[in-house]
Amino acid sequence: MAEITHSTGLAALDSMFARTRTEHRAAFLPYFPIGYPDYVTSLDAITTMAEVGVDGFEIGIPFSDPLADGPTIQAATQIALDNGTTVRTCLNAVRELRTRGIQQPMLLMGYLNPILAYGPDAFVRDAHAAGADGIIVPDLPPEESHLLCDACADHGLALVFFLAPTSNPRRIALVAEQATGFIYVVSITGITGARHTLPPDLIDVINHIRAHTDKPLVVGFGISQPEQARKMNDLADGFIVGSALVKAGKTGVSAVRDLAAQLRRALDTA
Repeated sequence: MAEITHSTGLAALDSMFARTRTEHRAAFLPYFPIGYPDYVTSLDAITTMAEVGVDGFEIGIPFSDPLADGPTIQAATQIALDNGTTVRTCLNAVRELRTRGIQQPMLLMGYLNPILAYGPDAFVRDAHAAGADGIIVPDLPPEESHLLCDACADHGLALVFFLAPTSNPRRIALVAEQATGFIYVVSITGITGARHTLPPDLIDVINHIRAHTDKPLVVGFGISQPEQARKMNDLADGFIVGSALVKAGKTGVSAVRDLAAQLRRALDTA
């Protein structure tokens, strides 16, 4: 396994994809929310996943109305909110994870309202200072990208946008123009959650988007099993696993580590 060296922001993501391309595999970016099942355990779960060689992280900022998330992540983020987790808590978590020696890229994933309440410019500034490399906002349409785009550009952070199987060529072109770092490809028309099979039309969706952009494509929603992860090697530049890892978090850090290790190993056996 190639050694991970930590650059920052967009450069960190570029380095990640360059490395995984040389290894002829997709990048694995697990999602985990800060504050679930409690603050310390969430950091331990992320740390242990870093130790088994995942490529980057989607760090979840809990929100009371996570429209894109299924019941597993909704329940987990509600527990995190009940534990008092705030945007500032999540920024502090990124800073602490860096002090633990984690070098993989970290992208903060959160909904728009808490970011607006914090202040978009202040949020981007503080995310950069904490050690985050990018921002993912599921309910920020590219038409409203000005809310974060300039600040992210000023600090060299990625700003990720979403495309879905229903996205038309005009939307694909707009997202391809606005997104930096990578484009998040939603594998299904629906909410997050582990599924037993990948959508049969996923390869057509990926090919359709690739015809409009050469930016890295990272697939999310529904991936939960090693065999599904292995298929990403031939489909996409990367993939995100969330609900399955959050579900494992109910059992404990070791269960998160074991699942992350299985998913990561599957990429080397294609």
